[in-house]
Amino acid sequence: MIDLVRLRLFRELSRLGTMTAVAESLALTSSAVSQHLAILEREAGVRLLERVGRRVRLTPDGERLAEHADVILRAVEKAELDLRGATTKPVGRLVIACFATYAVAHLLPALFRVRAQCPELDVVFHEMEPDDALVALRDGRCLLAVTFAYSLVPKPNDDSLIVEELFREPVLLAFPHSKARKRSTIDLGAFAQDDWIVGSRQLDDRLLAERACAAAGFVPRIVHAVDDYDLVLKMVEAGLGVGFVPRLALDRSSKVNVGIGTPKDHALVRIVQAVTRPGIAASPAIRLLLAELARR
Repeated sequence: MIDLVRLRLFRELSRLGTMTAVAESLALTSSAVSQHLAILEREAGVRLLERVGRRVRLTPDGERLAEHADVILRAVEKAELDLRGATTKPVGRLVIACFATYAVAHLLPALFRVRAQCPELDVVFHEMEPDDALVALRDGRCLLAVTFAYSLVPKPNDDSLIVEELFREPVLLAFPHSKARKRSTIDLGAFAQDDWIVGSRQLDDRLLAERACAAAGFVPRIVHAVDDYDLVLKMVEAGLGVGFVPRLALDRSSKVNVGIGTPKDHALVRIVQAVTRPGIAASPAIRLLLAELARR
């Protein structure tokens, strides 16, 4: 009989392409992944993988099993929800992964309302950046991931997940107050000689700065990388550079004396999304939470 844990590893291999990537996404060693997949081949009774140089690829039988794996694992999730009574009312444990700025402004108030309505629902929250939240969603450590993407740094579609847009907000440029303009729209080219501050947790923040500045005709001199927007704003106030900050971060930040402007030629947007797996997207707990988030 095929083991579900190994089947999940195999599905991740078909999605990510390498054992190293699977190992990194699931916090395992490459050797452990290889051993599990070797056992899965014996369980399946057919050859699932073949060597191509130093890499592996799925055989035709492996491709067929990968298709079955997605259906099987979704069915298992639905069965688990049904056995817990989740098809009738929100019960059990709802584990959410979300980044801080949205959590403070919207997720936590929604969770308070959900707990008031369903005190028997065990709600668990983990602060995670989008990429980490998606890994946690795929390997079963959370049921709902709240992520974001920038308008200039779109994410590829993943048909194996269900994505629902929650919120859009402008991304604005913070700059030293001494450079403030009377108008709220600004020309990014005026900051071509400034030092730039970007986020340190993920590549998207750097890509946003590089692409926005490229559209304005220059390459930003990225000097600082930090992972806290309050710190970014204090650094801007101190004259250490300029940087992009989403509106939610500005709304929750302590009072700082900085200029804030919208790039005049390319309005930048951060799109916040709720992501879950198809097998659990219709669970009452998730639908209740998403309904509360829609209230804002």
